[in-house]
Formats: sequence, structure tokens, C-alpha cells
Amino acid sequence: MIYLNNAATSYPKPLSVQDAMLDALQSSGGNPGRSVDSLTGKADDVVNHTRFLAAKMFGISNPNHVIFTSSATEALNIAILGTLKSGDHVITSTMEHNSVTRPLYHLETQEGVRVTKIPMDPIKGVDPDDIVAAITDDTKLVCLTHISNVTGTMNDIAEIGDICHKKNVRFLVDASQSAGTHPIHMDSMNIDLLAMPGHKGLMGPSGTGLLCIGDHVDPALLNPIKFGGTGVQSELPYQPIDLPFRYESGTLNVPGIAGLGAGIRFINETGMDNIFVHESFLMQMLLDWLSDIPSITIYGNLDATQKGAVLSINIDGMDPVDVAMILDTSFEIAVRPGLHCAPDAHRTIGTIDIGGTIRISPGYFTTAEEIHAFIDAMKEISE
Repeated sequence: MIYLNNAATSYPKPLSVQDAMLDALQSSGGNPGRSVDSLTGKADDVVNHTRFLAAKMFGISNPNHVIFTSSATEALNIAILGTLKSGDHVITSTMEHNSVTRPLYHLETQEGVRVTKIPMDPIKGVDPDDIVAAITDDTKLVCLTHISNVTGTMNDIAEIGDICHKKNVRFLVDASQSAGTHPIHMDSMNIDLLAMPGHKGLMGPSGTGLLCIGDHVDPALLNPIKFGGTGVQSELPYQPIDLPFRYESGTLNVPGIAGLGAGIRFINETGMDNIFVHESFLMQMLLDWLSDIPSITIYGNLDATQKGAVLSINIDGMDPVDVAMILDTSFEIAVRPGLHCAPDAHRTIGTIDIGGTIRISPGYFTTAEEIHAFIDAMKEISE
């Protein structure tokens, strides 16, 4: 199988990730924070080490500001639902994932939060001037994707973060398609909240995610959305204020966190720049060769260095699902068709009424030969 669906989840995982998860199951079987025995201590070590690695990768001085979640979706829900209340104003874009649009829709329709969606150009991204123009006295949050999961379009989060910092507005970044492949430094980019999955660019397993909270953010101002046992301060009837416990009720996924830590180590050892260069090389191959097929429409930027490794296309007159099924059954190639959980993005690029797009997303383990095979398949299907 040629796997070109890394925007959904990276595959294959590095062997070191698999080994770390097995080792955690075999030798770190305790419940972190719930005892003083050696097994529990090993589980604590796994969790603390991964927390440290993530903090270092994303420019956080205090590792306790790294919160483990089950996914980017949970991380985004904590950040959005924990920040906004009735009467608040939030700014987002027209190309966000449902993990952003659905919590905001709930707050808008049920809680009285005002939502402004500013245009996100499929090639250039969000115009920072539009952010400035949209901010009001009631604006409490700007929530944007770093890289679109539909077109790979990239936003200038450093410039937008600077705007938010000067306006004293909290800035939340969805790094689902950029964490692990693009440098992100929360402090220098003025990012207050950073949400991401563990199972995509970070090379970790499914069921893992991170919410990184800026060193300067007061945890008391971000309400938890889950309450329960934390292993500490059990005498309190209310949720602890201290991080990371405020947002980590319940037993943590130690094998998953072990795998996530191994994924981050793999990125550090390989070099994030090397990963980006390889994926950009493959993406430019796709862009150049697909552009030569007359019946194919490409959505978004044609310069691979100015986008993520995510590409949406369509073949004239063909349903995206049909194309994906042909690729799977006749060529053993995996892509993703449809709306990709981002209907606003498809409204923006004009594909909502035609069933979305065919999304191709190579990863670090994708080879040039596999891209050649995909191009040959697309030529044959188009003809």
C-alpha cells in the first residue's frame, strides 16, 4: 500500500515509537501520580520526560504547562470552552476544522458568544490587517489554524501573534498540520495556547494530543471542562488550580505518551528541517506533475515551500470518493476524499457542493517512487 493520508494520521510510525509503547506496557505499568511504588515511578518518568521534550520543542520554559489530551480536538475544546463566556467575542477564519467551528457554533448559539469569521485566502492565508480590523473591546480570543488541513495554506502566526499580544487578546493556534514539521516557539511568536494531535507530525500513536499553555497565562483564567481525580490535592472539593493537574483528570495514557515522547525524540534526531525539506520536495513533485494534467484542478498555493504537505485536487466530472476508491482498489494507494471535517474550507474554495476534494498528504516515510506511482495512476484515471 502506498500511504498518502498523513494529514489524517502519520504512517508508518518509527520503530522507536512502537518499541517505547511496548516497553511502557511491560515495565511502566503503574498509574502516574497514584502511588509511590517503582512501577508508578517508571510511569511518572515516562510522563515527565515526554512533557519536558514537548516543552522544549515548543518554547515553553515550564514543562507543567504541557497538558496531555486524547487528541487535538480535546485540546481545542479545553482552550475554547475554557476561555469564552457569554458576551465575549472571538475571531476565527473561514477555513477552520470542525474541532474549532463546532465548539464555537455551540458557544454562539447556546451561550451568547459572538463569532467573527474572517476570510482566509486559499493561497495567502489570513490577512493580518483583517485581524486588526475585527478586534473589538469585547474580543477575548483569536483562534486560527497554522496550516489548513484541506489546502495546506499557511497563516503567518508570528505576525498575528504579535498583533494579539499588542491588543491584549489571547491567541490560540491549531497546529494539527504543522507540529513536528514546522518550527513553533510559543514565546517568540506570542502564542498563548497551542493545540495539536500526537498522531500526525509528531509521529506518536492515536489517542494522544497536547495543549500547550504559555508560561505567562494564568491557569485560573482558563476553566477546565473535565473534573475528577488528579492524584494530588485530593482533599479539595474543587478542581486544583495547579498545572498540569487542572486539566488532566483521570488516568493518563502512559503507553501513548511513551510513544509520543519517542516520536518527538525521532524528530529531534532526524532534524525537523530535514523532515520539512523531504516533504516539500515530494509536494513540489506533486504540484508540478499534476499541473500538467489538463483535467485536474489544484486548490491552493503551487509553491511547496509556502505551504504544508497537504494538497487538494479534483478530476473534472468525477466524484472524489470514486477516485479514492479506484486508487485503493486498482492501484493500492490510500488518499482521503470528501470534506475532511472542514466544510468551511470547502465553502471557501468552492467544493462544498461537489463532495469536497481528493486530499493527498505525503509524509517523511513517503518516497519519490511512490509519488511517481501516484502520478501515473492519476494520469490513467484522468484518461
